[in-house]
Amino acid sequence: MDYTAIEKAKGHFAKILEEQLKRVEDLKKEADWIDYTKLKPIIIGVIGGDGIGPYIAKEARRVVEFVLAGALENGKIEIRNIEGLTIENRAKHNKAIPDDVLEEIKKCHVILKGPTTTPRRGDPWPNIESANVAMRRYLDLFANVRPVKVPQQGIDWMFFRENTEGAYIMGSKGIHVTPDLAVDFKVITTQGAERIIRLAFEYARKNNINKVTIVTKANVVKISDGKFLDIGYKIAKEYPEIECDDWYIDIMTAKLVDPKRRTQFKVMVLPNLYGDILTDEAAEFQGGVGTAGSANIGKRYAMFEAIHGSAPRMVREGRAKYADPCSMIRAAAMLINHIGYADKAKNLEMALDICGQYEKKLVITGRANGATGAEYADYLMETLKDPNLKQRWQDYSQQQ
Repeated sequence: MDYTAIEKAKGHFAKILEEQLKRVEDLKKEADWIDYTKLKPIIIGVIGGDGIGPYIAKEARRVVEFVLAGALENGKIEIRNIEGLTIENRAKHNKAIPDDVLEEIKKCHVILKGPTTTPRRGDPWPNIESANVAMRRYLDLFANVRPVKVPQQGIDWMFFRENTEGAYIMGSKGIHVTPDLAVDFKVITTQGAERIIRLAFEYARKNNINKVTIVTKANVVKISDGKFLDIGYKIAKEYPEIECDDWYIDIMTAKLVDPKRRTQFKVMVLPNLYGDILTDEAAEFQGGVGTAGSANIGKRYAMFEAIHGSAPRMVREGRAKYADPCSMIRAAAMLINHIGYADKAKNLEMALDICGQYEKKLVITGRANGATGAEYADYLMETLKDPNLKQRWQDYSQQQ
Protein backbone atom coordinates (compact mmCIF):
# COMPACT_ATOMS: atom_id res chain seq x y z
CA MET A 1 0.00 0.00 0.00
CA ASP A 2 1.48 3.35 -1.09
CA TYR A 3 0.59 5.51 1.92
CA THR A 4 2.65 8.44 0.61
CA ALA A 5 0.50 8.54 -2.53
CA ILE A 6 -2.66 8.31 -0.41
CA GLU A 7 -1.60 11.28 1.74
CA LYS A 8 -0.76 13.30 -1.36
CA ALA A 9 -4.19 12.50 -2.82
CA LYS A 10 -5.86 13.54 0.44
CA GLY A 11 -4.14 16.91 0.25
CA HIS A 12 -5.25 17.34 -3.36
CA PHE A 13 -8.84 16.47 -2.44
CA ALA A 14 -8.79 18.81 0.58
CA LYS A 15 -7.78 21.71 -1.68
CA ILE A 16 -10.68 20.93 -4.04
CA LEU A 17 -13.12 20.86 -1.12
CA GLU A 18 -11.87 24.22 0.13
CA GLU A 19 -12.31 25.75 -3.34
CA GLN A 20 -15.83 24.40 -3.73
CA LEU A 21 -16.96 25.41 -0.25
CA LYS A 22 -15.74 28.94 -0.94
CA ARG A 23 -17.67 28.83 -4.23
CA VAL A 24 -20.83 27.85 -2.35
CA GLU A 25 -20.45 30.92 -0.13
CA ASP A 26 -20.03 33.09 -3.24
CA LEU A 27 -23.16 31.57 -4.78
CA LYS A 28 -25.12 32.58 -1.71
CA LYS A 29 -24.24 36.23 -2.44
CA GLU A 30 -25.35 36.35 -6.09
CA ALA A 31 -26.28 39.69 -7.67
CA ASP A 32 -29.56 40.49 -9.43
CA TRP A 33 -30.19 39.91 -13.14
CA ILE A 34 -28.90 42.59 -15.52
CA ASP A 35 -31.57 44.87 -17.05
CA TYR A 36 -30.72 45.45 -20.72
CA THR A 37 -33.39 48.16 -21.05
CA LYS A 38 -31.24 50.39 -18.85
CA LEU A 39 -28.07 50.00 -20.93
CA LYS A 40 -26.96 52.31 -23.72
CA PRO A 41 -25.16 51.01 -25.56
CA ILE A 42 -25.53 47.28 -25.14
CA ILE A 43 -22.05 46.07 -26.02
CA ILE A 44 -21.81 42.87 -28.07
CA GLY A 45 -18.36 41.29 -28.24
CA VAL A 46 -17.60 38.97 -31.19
CA ILE A 47 -14.90 36.32 -30.67
CA GLY A 48 -13.66 34.43 -33.71
CA GLY A 49 -11.89 31.63 -31.87
CA ASP A 50 -9.94 28.93 -33.73
CA GLY A 51 -10.08 26.91 -36.91
CA ILE A 52 -13.27 27.70 -38.81
CA GLY A 53 -14.35 30.03 -35.99
CA PRO A 54 -13.18 33.32 -37.56
CA TYR A 55 -14.86 32.38 -40.85
CA ILE A 56 -18.30 31.65 -39.40
CA ALA A 57 -17.99 34.52 -36.89
CA LYS A 58 -17.50 36.95 -39.78
CA GLU A 59 -20.75 35.82 -41.41
CA ALA A 60 -22.65 35.81 -38.12
CA ARG A 61 -21.53 39.37 -37.41
CA ARG A 62 -22.70 40.46 -40.88
CA VAL A 63 -26.14 39.01 -40.19
CA VAL A 64 -26.34 40.62 -36.75
CA GLU A 65 -25.39 44.01 -38.21
CA PHE A 66 -28.08 43.57 -40.86
CA VAL A 67 -30.79 42.59 -38.36
CA LEU A 68 -29.86 45.28 -35.80
CA ALA A 69 -28.94 48.03 -38.28
CA GLY A 70 -31.31 50.59 -36.76
CA ALA A 71 -30.13 49.99 -33.19
CA LEU A 72 -26.51 50.27 -34.32
CA GLU A 73 -27.20 53.56 -36.10
CA ASN A 74 -28.89 55.19 -33.10
CA GLY A 75 -26.23 54.04 -30.65
CA LYS A 76 -28.35 51.56 -28.71
CA ILE A 77 -25.96 48.76 -29.62
CA GLU A 78 -22.21 48.59 -30.17
CA ILE A 79 -20.36 45.60 -31.64
CA ARG A 80 -16.68 44.92 -30.89
CA ASN A 81 -14.29 42.28 -32.18
CA ILE A 82 -12.30 40.63 -29.40
CA GLU A 83 -8.96 39.19 -30.50
CA GLY A 84 -6.62 36.75 -28.83
CA LEU A 85 -8.78 33.76 -27.88
CA THR A 86 -6.81 31.50 -30.23
CA ILE A 87 -5.09 28.28 -29.25
CA GLU A 88 -1.73 29.83 -30.15
CA ASN A 89 -2.20 32.80 -27.82
CA ARG A 90 -3.71 30.70 -25.07
CA ALA A 91 -0.78 28.26 -25.28
CA LYS A 92 1.69 31.17 -25.24
CA HIS A 93 0.20 32.41 -21.95
CA ASN A 94 -0.51 28.86 -20.72
CA LYS A 95 -4.02 29.98 -19.79
CA ALA A 96 -7.50 29.00 -20.93
CA ILE A 97 -8.26 32.72 -21.34
CA PRO A 98 -5.32 35.17 -21.24
CA ASP A 99 -5.81 37.98 -18.71
CA ASP A 100 -5.94 40.79 -21.28
CA VAL A 101 -8.53 38.91 -23.35
CA LEU A 102 -10.69 38.26 -20.28
CA GLU A 103 -10.50 41.96 -19.42
CA GLU A 104 -11.87 42.87 -22.87
CA ILE A 105 -14.59 40.24 -22.59
CA LYS A 106 -15.74 41.67 -19.26
CA LYS A 107 -16.18 45.10 -20.87
CA CYS A 108 -19.01 43.62 -22.96
CA HIS A 109 -22.52 42.70 -21.88
CA VAL A 110 -23.02 39.77 -24.25
CA ILE A 111 -20.60 37.68 -26.29
CA LEU A 112 -21.05 35.97 -29.67
CA LYS A 113 -18.33 33.32 -29.79
CA GLY A 114 -16.90 31.04 -32.43
CA PRO A 115 -15.54 27.57 -31.55
CA THR A 116 -12.21 27.25 -29.74
CA THR A 117 -9.77 24.35 -29.64
CA THR A 118 -9.45 22.34 -26.43
CA PRO A 119 -6.11 20.48 -26.27
CA ARG A 120 -6.28 16.73 -25.89
CA ARG A 121 -3.75 13.97 -25.43
CA GLY A 122 -1.27 13.89 -28.33
CA ASP A 123 -1.84 17.51 -29.37
CA PRO A 124 1.18 19.84 -29.60
CA TRP A 125 -0.46 22.21 -27.12
CA PRO A 126 -0.09 22.39 -23.33
CA ASN A 127 -2.86 20.79 -21.28
CA ILE A 128 -4.77 24.03 -20.71
CA GLU A 129 -8.41 24.06 -19.68
CA SER A 130 -11.21 24.45 -22.20
CA ALA A 131 -11.82 28.14 -22.95
CA ASN A 132 -15.57 27.49 -22.80
CA VAL A 133 -15.39 25.86 -19.38
CA ALA A 134 -13.19 28.70 -18.10
CA MET A 135 -15.43 31.42 -19.52
CA ARG A 136 -18.52 29.87 -17.99
CA ARG A 137 -16.77 29.87 -14.64
CA TYR A 138 -15.19 33.35 -14.84
CA LEU A 139 -18.47 34.95 -15.99
CA ASP A 140 -20.67 32.59 -13.95
CA LEU A 141 -22.64 31.53 -17.02
CA PHE A 142 -24.52 28.84 -15.18
CA ALA A 143 -27.19 27.99 -17.77
CA ASN A 144 -26.46 26.48 -21.16
CA VAL A 145 -29.69 26.82 -23.12
CA ARG A 146 -30.01 24.87 -26.38
CA PRO A 147 -33.16 24.78 -28.51
CA VAL A 148 -33.81 22.08 -31.12
CA LYS A 149 -36.81 22.45 -33.40
CA VAL A 150 -37.90 20.28 -36.35
CA PRO A 151 -41.56 21.15 -37.04
CA GLN A 152 -42.09 18.43 -39.64
CA GLN A 153 -41.19 15.77 -37.04
CA GLY A 154 -43.10 17.37 -34.17
CA ILE A 155 -39.86 18.15 -32.33
CA ASP A 156 -39.75 21.30 -30.22
CA TRP A 157 -37.20 20.83 -27.43
CA MET A 158 -35.51 23.24 -25.07
CA PHE A 159 -32.55 21.96 -23.05
CA PHE A 160 -31.27 23.59 -19.86
CA ARG A 161 -27.79 22.22 -19.20
CA GLU A 162 -26.04 23.22 -15.97
CA ASN A 163 -22.79 24.88 -16.97
CA THR A 164 -20.58 25.42 -13.93
CA GLU A 165 -20.73 22.17 -11.95
CA GLY A 166 -20.85 18.43 -12.57
CA ALA A 167 -17.98 16.50 -14.12
CA TYR A 168 -16.78 19.28 -16.44
CA ILE A 169 -15.98 21.85 -13.77
CA MET A 170 -13.65 19.29 -12.17
CA GLY A 171 -12.34 17.91 -15.44
CA SER A 172 -8.83 19.32 -15.04
CA LYS A 173 -8.63 18.61 -11.29
CA GLY A 174 -8.37 14.82 -11.28
CA ILE A 175 -5.33 13.03 -9.92
CA HIS A 176 -3.15 10.05 -10.75
CA VAL A 177 -2.91 8.60 -7.24
CA THR A 178 -0.47 5.93 -8.47
CA PRO A 179 0.54 4.76 -11.96
CA ASP A 180 -2.35 2.28 -11.69
CA LEU A 181 -5.07 4.51 -10.22
CA ALA A 182 -6.61 7.68 -11.68
CA VAL A 183 -9.44 9.52 -9.94
CA ASP A 184 -11.68 12.31 -11.19
CA PHE A 185 -14.29 14.32 -9.28
CA LYS A 186 -17.85 15.58 -9.74
CA VAL A 187 -19.55 18.41 -7.87
CA ILE A 188 -23.23 19.31 -7.39
CA THR A 189 -24.23 22.12 -5.03
CA THR A 190 -27.66 23.02 -3.72
CA GLN A 191 -27.33 26.57 -5.07
CA GLY A 192 -26.10 25.46 -8.50
CA ALA A 193 -28.81 22.87 -8.98
CA GLU A 194 -31.58 25.17 -7.74
CA ARG A 195 -30.84 28.03 -10.10
CA ILE A 196 -30.66 25.93 -13.30
CA ILE A 197 -33.75 23.89 -12.43
CA ARG A 198 -35.73 26.98 -11.46
CA LEU A 199 -34.73 28.66 -14.74
CA ALA A 200 -36.12 25.67 -16.66
CA PHE A 201 -39.43 25.81 -14.80
CA GLU A 202 -39.66 29.59 -15.21
CA TYR A 203 -39.10 29.21 -18.97
CA ALA A 204 -41.85 26.58 -19.12
CA ARG A 205 -44.26 28.79 -17.17
CA LYS A 206 -43.57 31.91 -19.27
CA ASN A 207 -44.01 29.98 -22.51
CA ASN A 208 -47.11 28.01 -21.41
CA ILE A 209 -45.26 24.69 -21.61
CA ASN A 210 -46.79 22.05 -19.37
CA LYS A 211 -43.90 19.62 -18.87
CA VAL A 212 -40.33 19.62 -17.54
CA THR A 213 -38.13 16.52 -17.59
CA ILE A 214 -35.15 16.07 -15.26
CA VAL A 215 -32.35 13.87 -16.65
CA THR A 216 -29.78 12.22 -14.36
CA LYS A 217 -28.19 8.87 -13.57
CA ALA A 218 -29.36 9.01 -9.96
CA ASN A 219 -29.95 5.26 -9.76
CA VAL A 220 -26.17 4.74 -9.95
CA VAL A 221 -24.57 8.10 -9.13
CA LYS A 222 -26.63 8.30 -6.00
CA ILE A 223 -25.15 11.25 -4.09
CA SER A 224 -24.52 14.04 -6.62
CA ASP A 225 -27.12 13.05 -9.23
CA GLY A 226 -29.47 12.11 -6.41
CA LYS A 227 -29.12 15.61 -4.99
CA PHE A 228 -29.89 17.18 -8.39
CA LEU A 229 -32.99 15.02 -8.79
CA ASP A 230 -34.26 15.63 -5.25
CA ILE A 231 -33.91 19.39 -5.68
CA GLY A 232 -35.72 19.16 -9.02
CA TYR A 233 -38.79 17.54 -7.51
CA LYS A 234 -38.73 19.96 -4.59
CA ILE A 235 -38.82 22.95 -6.96
CA ALA A 236 -41.47 21.27 -9.12
CA LYS A 237 -43.92 21.57 -6.20
CA GLU A 238 -43.82 25.36 -6.70
CA TYR A 239 -45.14 24.92 -10.27
CA PRO A 240 -48.25 22.74 -9.86
CA GLU A 241 -49.49 23.53 -13.37
CA ILE A 242 -46.36 21.92 -14.87
CA GLU A 243 -45.92 18.15 -15.03
CA CYS A 244 -42.50 16.98 -13.85
CA ASP A 245 -40.94 13.61 -14.66
CA ASP A 246 -37.41 12.22 -14.73
CA TRP A 247 -35.40 9.90 -16.95
CA TYR A 248 -31.96 8.35 -16.72
CA ILE A 249 -29.47 9.61 -19.29
CA ASP A 250 -28.86 6.22 -20.93
CA ILE A 251 -32.51 5.49 -21.70
CA MET A 252 -33.11 9.17 -22.53
CA THR A 253 -30.62 8.98 -25.39
CA ALA A 254 -32.64 6.05 -26.73
CA LYS A 255 -36.01 7.73 -26.34
CA LEU A 256 -34.93 10.78 -28.34
CA VAL A 257 -34.69 8.53 -31.39
CA ASP A 258 -38.03 6.84 -30.65
CA PRO A 259 -40.59 8.54 -32.94
CA LYS A 260 -43.46 7.52 -30.64
CA ARG A 261 -41.88 8.97 -27.52
CA ARG A 262 -39.67 11.91 -28.53
CA THR A 263 -42.49 14.35 -29.32
CA GLN A 264 -43.64 14.09 -25.68
CA PHE A 265 -40.50 15.81 -24.39
CA LYS A 266 -40.54 19.60 -24.17
CA VAL A 267 -38.22 21.21 -21.60
CA MET A 268 -35.32 19.16 -20.25
CA VAL A 269 -32.92 20.09 -17.45
CA LEU A 270 -29.65 18.22 -16.92
CA PRO A 271 -26.27 18.30 -15.16
CA ASN A 272 -23.33 19.37 -17.30
CA LEU A 273 -21.97 16.18 -18.88
CA TYR A 274 -25.36 14.66 -19.66
CA GLY A 275 -26.51 17.92 -21.20
CA ASP A 276 -23.52 18.02 -23.52
CA ILE A 277 -24.15 14.47 -24.74
CA LEU A 278 -27.90 14.75 -25.16
CA THR A 279 -27.92 18.11 -26.96
CA ASP A 280 -25.36 16.91 -29.51
CA GLU A 281 -27.60 13.93 -30.22
CA ALA A 282 -30.66 16.19 -30.41
CA ALA A 283 -28.96 18.55 -32.85
CA GLU A 284 -28.68 15.73 -35.39
CA PHE A 285 -32.45 15.86 -35.91
CA GLN A 286 -32.12 19.51 -36.91
CA GLY A 287 -29.35 18.84 -39.41
CA GLY A 288 -26.30 18.25 -37.20
CA VAL A 289 -24.29 20.24 -34.69
CA GLY A 290 -23.37 22.64 -37.48
CA THR A 291 -26.94 23.95 -37.43
CA ALA A 292 -27.35 24.34 -33.66
CA GLY A 293 -26.54 27.30 -31.46
CA SER A 294 -26.57 27.67 -27.72
CA ALA A 295 -26.86 30.33 -25.06
CA ASN A 296 -24.76 30.50 -21.90
CA ILE A 297 -26.67 32.65 -19.45
CA GLY A 298 -25.63 34.28 -16.21
CA LYS A 299 -27.10 37.11 -14.20
CA ARG A 300 -24.44 39.63 -15.29
CA TYR A 301 -23.07 38.26 -18.58
CA ALA A 302 -24.27 36.03 -21.41
CA MET A 303 -22.36 34.21 -24.14
CA PHE A 304 -23.84 32.72 -27.31
CA GLU A 305 -21.96 30.18 -29.42
CA ALA A 306 -21.98 27.39 -31.95
CA ILE A 307 -22.08 23.98 -30.24
CA HIS A 308 -19.53 22.29 -32.53
CA GLY A 309 -15.75 22.28 -32.51
CA SER A 310 -13.18 24.31 -34.43
CA ALA A 311 -12.70 21.78 -37.29
CA PRO A 312 -8.98 22.51 -37.87
CA ARG A 313 -8.86 19.91 -40.65
CA MET A 314 -11.19 22.06 -42.77
CA VAL A 315 -8.68 24.90 -42.45
CA ARG A 316 -5.72 22.64 -43.28
CA GLU A 317 -7.54 21.38 -46.37
CA GLY A 318 -8.45 24.90 -47.53
CA ARG A 319 -12.19 24.37 -46.99
CA ALA A 320 -12.83 26.90 -44.21
CA LYS A 321 -14.83 29.24 -46.45
CA TYR A 322 -17.31 26.38 -46.96
CA ALA A 323 -17.94 26.00 -43.21
CA ASP A 324 -21.60 26.24 -42.20
CA PRO A 325 -22.25 29.49 -40.27
CA CYS A 326 -25.82 28.51 -39.31
CA SER A 327 -24.89 27.29 -35.83
CA MET A 328 -23.38 30.65 -34.97
CA ILE A 329 -26.20 32.54 -36.67
CA ARG A 330 -28.76 30.58 -34.64
CA ALA A 331 -26.78 31.53 -31.57
CA ALA A 332 -26.93 35.13 -32.79
CA ALA A 333 -30.73 34.88 -32.98
CA MET A 334 -30.77 33.78 -29.34
CA LEU A 335 -28.50 36.72 -28.46
CA ILE A 336 -30.78 39.17 -30.25
CA ASN A 337 -33.77 37.81 -28.37
CA HIS A 338 -31.91 37.90 -25.04
CA ILE A 339 -31.11 41.62 -25.28
CA GLY A 340 -34.71 42.56 -26.00
CA TYR A 341 -35.29 42.35 -29.76
CA ALA A 342 -37.65 39.35 -29.75
CA ASP A 343 -39.42 40.15 -33.03
CA LYS A 344 -36.16 40.55 -34.94
CA ALA A 345 -34.85 37.31 -33.43
CA LYS A 346 -38.03 35.49 -34.48
CA ASN A 347 -37.66 36.77 -38.03
CA LEU A 348 -34.09 35.49 -38.15
CA GLU A 349 -35.18 32.09 -36.84
CA MET A 350 -37.90 31.91 -39.52
CA ALA A 351 -35.36 32.81 -42.21
CA LEU A 352 -33.03 30.08 -40.96
CA ASP A 353 -35.90 27.56 -41.10
CA ILE A 354 -36.91 28.64 -44.61
CA CYS A 355 -33.37 28.51 -45.97
CA GLY A 356 -32.17 25.43 -44.11
CA GLN A 357 -35.21 23.17 -43.70
CA TYR A 358 -37.77 24.17 -46.33
CA GLU A 359 -36.47 25.83 -49.51
CA LYS A 360 -32.85 24.71 -49.42
CA LYS A 361 -31.97 26.76 -52.50
CA LEU A 362 -28.39 26.71 -51.27
CA VAL A 363 -26.88 23.73 -49.50
CA ILE A 364 -23.68 23.75 -47.47
CA THR A 365 -21.63 20.57 -47.73
CA GLY A 366 -18.36 21.79 -46.26
CA ARG A 367 -16.75 21.38 -49.68
CA ALA A 368 -16.57 23.10 -53.05
CA ASN A 369 -19.68 21.24 -54.27
CA GLY A 370 -21.76 23.33 -51.83
CA ALA A 371 -22.29 26.99 -50.96
CA THR A 372 -19.76 29.09 -49.08
CA GLY A 373 -20.62 30.53 -45.70
CA ALA A 374 -20.73 34.00 -47.24
CA GLU A 375 -23.15 32.90 -49.95
CA TYR A 376 -25.41 31.31 -47.37
CA ALA A 377 -25.37 34.44 -45.19
CA ASP A 378 -26.37 36.47 -48.27
CA TYR A 379 -29.23 34.01 -48.90
CA LEU A 380 -30.44 34.49 -45.33
CA MET A 381 -30.34 38.27 -45.54
CA GLU A 382 -32.21 38.28 -48.86
CA THR A 383 -34.86 36.08 -47.23
CA LEU A 384 -35.09 38.49 -44.28
CA LYS A 385 -35.88 41.34 -46.68
CA ASP A 386 -39.09 39.64 -47.78
CA PRO A 387 -42.05 41.66 -46.36
CA ASN A 388 -44.09 38.42 -46.45
CA LEU A 389 -41.53 36.45 -44.45
CA LYS A 390 -43.95 35.29 -41.75
CA GLN A 391 -46.60 34.15 -44.22
CA ARG A 392 -43.94 32.38 -46.28
CA TRP A 393 -42.73 30.54 -43.16
CA GLN A 394 -46.27 29.59 -42.18
CA ASP A 395 -47.01 28.28 -45.66
CA TYR A 396 -43.94 26.07 -45.64
CA SER A 397 -44.55 24.79 -42.10
CA GLN A 398 -48.16 23.85 -42.91
CA GLN A 399 -47.05 21.89 -45.98
CA GLN A 400 -44.88 19.63 -43.85
